[in-house]
Amino acid sequence: MLLLSIETSCDETAAAVVRGGREILSSVVSSQIAIHAEYGGVVPEIASRKHLESITPVIKEALHIAEVGMDAFDGVAVTRGPGLSGALLVGFSAAKSIAAALRIPLIGVHHIEGHIFAGFLEKPVAFPFLALVVSGGHTHLYYVEGFGQYSTLGRTIDDAAGEAYDKSAKIMGMPYPGGAVIDKMAQSGNPDAVKLPRPLLHDGTLNFSFSGLKTAVLQYVMKNPVIIPGKAANDLCASFQNAVCDVLTAKTEAAIRQTGAERLVVAGGVACNSGLRSVMSLLSDKLGVELYIPSPSLCGDNAAMIAVPGDYYLSQGIVSPNTLDVTATWNMDSIKEMF
Repeated sequence: MLLLSIETSCDETAAAVVRGGREILSSVVSSQIAIHAEYGGVVPEIASRKHLESITPVIKEALHIAEVGMDAFDGVAVTRGPGLSGALLVGFSAAKSIAAALRIPLIGVHHIEGHIFAGFLEKPVAFPFLALVVSGGHTHLYYVEGFGQYSTLGRTIDDAAGEAYDKSAKIMGMPYPGGAVIDKMAQSGNPDAVKLPRPLLHDGTLNFSFSGLKTAVLQYVMKNPVIIPGKAANDLCASFQNAVCDVLTAKTEAAIRQTGAERLVVAGGVACNSGLRSVMSLLSDKLGVELYIPSPSLCGDNAAMIAVPGDYYLSQGIVSPNTLDVTATWNMDSIKEMF
């Protein structure tokens, strides 16, 4: 089947044409980073307005690159949630309109579900597997038994890891988004130079907390101002990244031992991070589990990943009713409630 897929959950307007849930014919992403950088973070109203401006050109470009017309599609897959309500509504409304006009099925997809299966566009993973999803808004551990079959093992109770990266970068005086900058500077720093906390590291749960780590960075910088570029800044970045990776590794290892999982998927925007990719590789070697991390282009928000679960659901005759609406919050464990 050939799907048009659309993603507008935050600050990227994306559209893709995907065949069989595996072959990417086109994938177009229009980023709003430059616009939101001025404010040091995503402004929901501005994001929604920019999506309105970009959605039609992005879809047209995806069709042009794939060399297909609107009449070629078997269905439209679109991010239903979670995310910014206004942003989601733009993509969802476009998808609904296209599906209605062409009289083809609409499939509303969970944003995190898309991230989990992004790697399937490169290499499918056998079920069951453990999934660590790390992004600006999410840090979750899931046990995945199949499409639509997810059990949440742990989640962040405050800031997500990606959010902590960007906020800590802002504290250090870096431009938004600063997560990638921290990663780059960390490679030249000493990870043991600054003592930073590892929240919930030994609390006996699989939950995460990064708010306290961010606060610790703020307190350190107030007493020890850092200059960028500079050795002190590199050391702080390396120490911060080491703290985040220590927590993510410990919780993931505990989840693997608890579930007996033999395969590990790491996904989401922070899966681009070189430090995280390195420690997860070491962990997989240590425990003898297979590790799957998508290429960086598939880690960030994109529409192609939405087509993977979308294609599966459509193949099973599972489609969304025309009364379905977006949702800013959506528990993965109850994902079947959409059908």
